[in-house]
Amino acid sequence: MDIELSHKLVTIAGIDGYKSLQAIIRLHGTPVGYITVPVINGCCTALSLSKVIAEQQGQAIIHHIVSDRLVASSQQEGLQGRDLFNIPHPTYNGHLPLVTIAVCTRNRTADLARCLDSLNCLDYPALDILIVDNAPSDDTTKQLIHTRYSNVRYICEPRPGLDWARNRAILEARGDIIAYTDDDVVVDPGWIKALATVFAENPEVMAVTGLVVPYELETEAQILFERYGGFTRGFICKRYRAERNSRMQLKTYYGNVGQFGTGANMAYRRSLFDKIGYFDPALDVGTATNGGGDLEMFFRVLKEGYTLFYEPNALVRHCHRQTFRELKNQITSWGTGFIACIVRCAAAYPDERFSLLRLWSWWLRRKIRSLLLSFVRPAHFQRSLILTELWGAFIGPYRYLKARYTARAIMRTFGAVPPVSTPKRFASEEIVPGLNHQNAIAVRSIELNQPLHALTDVTDYPRVRIFVRQNDCPIGSIDIVNHYQPVTEKHLQETISEKFAIKLLKPILIQHLLSLQDRATEDTSAKLPNDISVSVVVATYDRPDNLRNCLQCLLNQKSQRYIEIIVVDNNPSSGLTPPVVSEFPDVILVNELRKGLAYARNAGFIASRGDIVVATDDDVTLPREWLEKLIAPFSQADVMAVTGNVLPIELETDAQHLFEIAGGLGRGFELRVVNGDWFKRSRKAVPTWDLGATANAAFRAAIFSHPDIGLMDETLGPGMHSGAGEDAYLFYKILKANYTIVYEPAAYVWHKHRRDMAGLRRQIYNYNKGHVAYLLTTLFNDRDFRAIVRLVYELPKGYYWYIKQRLRRKIGYPLPFIFLEILGHLAGPWSFLKSQYRVKREGRSGRYIPVLQRPGREEKLFTAANNI
Repeated sequence: MDIELSHKLVTIAGIDGYKSLQAIIRLHGTPVGYITVPVINGCCTALSLSKVIAEQQGQAIIHHIVSDRLVASSQQEGLQGRDLFNIPHPTYNGHLPLVTIAVCTRNRTADLARCLDSLNCLDYPALDILIVDNAPSDDTTKQLIHTRYSNVRYICEPRPGLDWARNRAILEARGDIIAYTDDDVVVDPGWIKALATVFAENPEVMAVTGLVVPYELETEAQILFERYGGFTRGFICKRYRAERNSRMQLKTYYGNVGQFGTGANMAYRRSLFDKIGYFDPALDVGTATNGGGDLEMFFRVLKEGYTLFYEPNALVRHCHRQTFRELKNQITSWGTGFIACIVRCAAAYPDERFSLLRLWSWWLRRKIRSLLLSFVRPAHFQRSLILTELWGAFIGPYRYLKARYTARAIMRTFGAVPPVSTPKRFASEEIVPGLNHQNAIAVRSIELNQPLHALTDVTDYPRVRIFVRQNDCPIGSIDIVNHYQPVTEKHLQETISEKFAIKLLKPILIQHLLSLQDRATEDTSAKLPNDISVSVVVATYDRPDNLRNCLQCLLNQKSQRYIEIIVVDNNPSSGLTPPVVSEFPDVILVNELRKGLAYARNAGFIASRGDIVVATDDDVTLPREWLEKLIAPFSQADVMAVTGNVLPIELETDAQHLFEIAGGLGRGFELRVVNGDWFKRSRKAVPTWDLGATANAAFRAAIFSHPDIGLMDETLGPGMHSGAGEDAYLFYKILKANYTIVYEPAAYVWHKHRRDMAGLRRQIYNYNKGHVAYLLTTLFNDRDFRAIVRLVYELPKGYYWYIKQRLRRKIGYPLPFIFLEILGHLAGPWSFLKSQYRVKREGRSGRYIPVLQRPGREEKLFTAANNI
């Protein structure tokens, strides 16, 4: 039975003689999952139902609620927990196409009558119902249609075989969509509307399968069929499509094609068959193979580059075989049909033969394992059914060859279906005009407090990375393989709700719980006073266009406090930076003649006058509320540093994509607070590199005059032989001094990664040199022997793991870059020594003097080197 959660749960009585109740849980008519409840004293109480629903389907219900809320016309501000089940379910109100329903039948009038009765209850405005009577032995089916179902068209197909009947339906169909079902099913009233909506909303989708559930579980054979696998493929929407350019074997992507659905519930665009051909008449019921026709068509759809969609809202109920003998026959046909499908696909697609052989090998190992386990746990593994399926698989190749011979004989007798040409290229190649972005990833951002809209500007990209924000706070990212197609609103809704359901629902539940408490309770959290001043230091090296964009973003910050902006020119001799700074009269320019990011940042820190000093890079784009979010944690006195998230503003090139695979600059979407206790508890080298970067960091100015902290170590960082590590070591000193660092992901910036491979190689090489140099600095300066363990054990072990995973093709990070990291590791000690020598020769930065101890001066131009 079905249980609708938008209605009141009631006790289900009058079910004496049943062991348990299996129900489909629906919310707003959408199936979300099964529950199984024991029957006690002939009933299932409402209380027991509610407990089981919460335990077995709680996650699925949350997913559905969040999905509905994402597309609700009102964004439900102030939504309370009690309102969650009242959020309206979205419906499609656009044009729906004419659909031909094809029911292929043979000599089963009782089953057919039940099926037609359910078809007449469909909620759909434009239907063409077609009965294809396949090589009948009498005219009872014809008489049934003519006497009881005047709205149904009847066609007799004399060629025996289910796929012959399916092909005849293609020729006779009037609708743009052809939906296939069997005569032994009962369709749900919303079945066709769910299928047609997928086609209407997704022009690239060529095939749709739906959910098949049992009509009844009255006999042991029917229960065994469900335990053995049944037809159910889950309650979550899925879309499948092979990569367009890689030509990788389909097995690499999806494995067993049986996961896509079954012929009892499938639909196609009629135009598809003009492109990829009709069903193979040597497969499925009525032939020697007795199955596999639907699986082979699913394989062909994907292999030719089209999209297949699984829609669980399109639900039908299948009448399983009632006797064990019928069940064994069906399981035998599963084995025969599956292997016959593999043989046919191998013959049609030579490039898939090796992968199909691997698929057959995987299937055989799985069945043999189940057979062996049947001797240990016979109640869970039905030995007779396993042996039956193995026997069917053993005779599968012979049966397919026999069926092909029979099909040729039938064609000689009755004629063939009109020939259809098969394309020699992927369908998507007809859609995509160029290959300019074949390896690029589109980067987009979505604000959940605004209505969702389809992404129509991503058709030049095979993939999309979407950063999801709520109240302008990033909560995570999702990657969608769109295959150069628009990303529909429903696709966004499904993907976001699937990944972030709990995270999105948690604030609502917390708000609801707080509303149940004393309303006099007020938010007593401290806020950073507006009289706290801020200095923003931007170090730059001959990137005028990037600097101009960064300064404009800084001037656009939404803040009521005094903000001092300091630009440090680390290459004054080029003359590129002063003209840009002159465009912004209130910006202070500081020249630092010595090359090195740590030198430049220190020069800016020394010149700054703010209570809080913020460091950022010239190649970032800053949201308007970034600064206030970044400095907000300083309301707590023990917080000495705050870092924020760094997201890629684009992933247009291979270099930018690989940088993200290597780790990027972002450190996740969860708030982190670490302090001296965390520093001391760590048994390994303290992972300060996981706390963020000075591309997006703020410091309490007092730390720069602290005797145990001070300025950045000039031997580390870009521009030095060491290459990196200056920010990690500053974080290290702050934690060692027993202060707190906060990682605030809400304070995010957009970073422009290196676009060329040469720049990426230098960056990866320098990062690994810098990491080793940082560890050596903690070892020699702070006597922290935890660095030795990381240098001689953890890092080599990590490289070995990366190489092994890459050789197994489980990660996409190239081997040359792994070896480049190893070279950087080996070069680290020598680079550390060279940096030490250079700093000794050129001197350290000047001393930071607290603002209150400085003499007053108004100059806007400082030469930090003169402070030495």
